[in-house]
Amino acid sequence: MSRTVQLSTPLTEEAVRKLRVNDVVTLSGTVYTARDMAHLKLRELQEKGEKLPENFGGSVVFHAGPVARKTDQTYSILAIGPTTSIRMEPHSDFVGGLGVKAIVGKGGLGDSSLQAFQKYGMVYLLAAPGCGVLHAEAVKEVKRVHWLEEMGMPEAIWVLEVSNWGPLIVGMDSQGNSIFHKIREEGLKKLDMLVKG
Repeated sequence: MSRTVQLSTPLTEEAVRKLRVNDVVTLSGTVYTARDMAHLKLRELQEKGEKLPENFGGSVVFHAGPVARKTDQTYSILAIGPTTSIRMEPHSDFVGGLGVKAIVGKGGLGDSSLQAFQKYGMVYLLAAPGCGVLHAEAVKEVKRVHWLEEMGMPEAIWVLEVSNWGPLIVGMDSQGNSIFHKIREEGLKKLDMLVKG
């Protein structure tokens, strides 16, 4: 049975390990956006022994690229929706090692990510696609942005303060459960029934 849980960053491993697939999460605190280029840049910096731009301990990473507007010296987020997470599959163990406790995206991640979630005490949260303006309403402040000139608006790391962001659905938990595995299993059972008549 699913539960509704309110979480605030920094997330603790204890709180994250209590979450289960289908739980509904509302999130407040700091969220970092990161897409393909940001993950590669973070890995490159770590491999060179250089300092990362943020401390990711207890953090939430959102697979997203916002549409932002600059007014004077501040930015506001006009829309921000999840991007397809499977592209970041090779990086789940890496971000787990940085201390990330939740990844938000769409479409799910694979088995290597599920293993990383068990190892580090992480979860994958599903954000509704096609609702970029609604997600943006939860963003109360753009705290910082990294690598905007180098990578452009969608690929930069945006450091956002969110309030009551949700509903986000736990799609993969730290106990090895995945909503995507369940859906696939149910689909295969129905396919088998159809084929056998």
